[in-house]
Amino acid sequence: MVVAPPNPISNEKILAVDLPIIDLSAERSQVRTLIVKACEDYGFFKVINHGVPKDIISTVEEQSLSFFAKPVSEKQRAGPSDPFGYGCKNIGFSGDMGEVEYLIFNTNPISIAQRSKTISNEPTKFSSAVSGYIAAARDLACELLDLIGEELWVPDTSVFSRLIRGVDSDSVFRLNHYPHLHNKQDFCKDKDTSPSSLSSDIGKVGFGEHSDPQILTLLRSNDVAGLQISPQDGVWVAVPSDPTAFWVNVGDVLQAMTNGRFVSVRHRALANSSKSRLSMAYFAAPSLNACLSVLPEMVTPEKPRLYKPFTWAEYKKTTFSLSLGENRLNLFRISSNDECFMD
Repeated sequence: MVVAPPNPISNEKILAVDLPIIDLSAERSQVRTLIVKACEDYGFFKVINHGVPKDIISTVEEQSLSFFAKPVSEKQRAGPSDPFGYGCKNIGFSGDMGEVEYLIFNTNPISIAQRSKTISNEPTKFSSAVSGYIAAARDLACELLDLIGEELWVPDTSVFSRLIRGVDSDSVFRLNHYPHLHNKQDFCKDKDTSPSSLSSDIGKVGFGEHSDPQILTLLRSNDVAGLQISPQDGVWVAVPSDPTAFWVNVGDVLQAMTNGRFVSVRHRALANSSKSRLSMAYFAAPSLNACLSVLPEMVTPEKPRLYKPFTWAEYKKTTFSLSLGENRLNLFRISSNDECFMD
């Protein structure tokens, strides 16, 4: 079992950094240049004037908070996560744990409608809002990916967005709820009198350090901070909360396809001692049989190909076989022995 250290920031450096802000209402050529620079420098940026309807966002948030406020026995009817459905503290399939409870959805509207029956007292309203949110997030992700394609001057500027547009896309929508830690009761149990429930709250990890395996992640949260990114080992940057904006991070697949030009940012979420945090994450992923490889335009004599081709199914299987914090992409790097992949 992998358990987060009780005080993750004791031996780490916390930096104050002005993270990139992208205004999608600005001139297109300027926007795409700023996005690519942010992907190169941080693998992370904030998007404002994104066009996702406020009413959809507020409905999903209200319905989600209503679900997470239910007694544990009721919430468990929507689980266990397989990987879709309700889960509590367990993260992934390798024993990782965090101070978080969550709902995970396949992005298919029929699947969402069916699962909503065990989640909401208004299942039609909930499923409609979640499906609407996912559709808007997908459109935003495609727009960002097309802007990236334009700025990289690849012949097919939809080379990235096309991977997530199809009905067979393996994209995922996740709602993470980080309960505040003033209440010492174990939020995975209706009653908890165990000694562990009286442990220190300082610096507790809600969701441990990791990178996202997919192409791109769109994250929106309420007005409670907790997200941190790591631009380099041992260095963390606190991300300010902004419920009106989206935070976007580069995933492993996009780092591989750009031959390491973009950075798949490592990040984590800390639990808040006095306020609950709710985040909504849309993970834009290709279909399982999609073959993913470094774009030819990203390979030069000075920058040879770094990664072997792989299917999303292969990479996803590798992700599930490893613990949360392991660097999966390194397993797909080309070594001197991989002559068949060398230019």
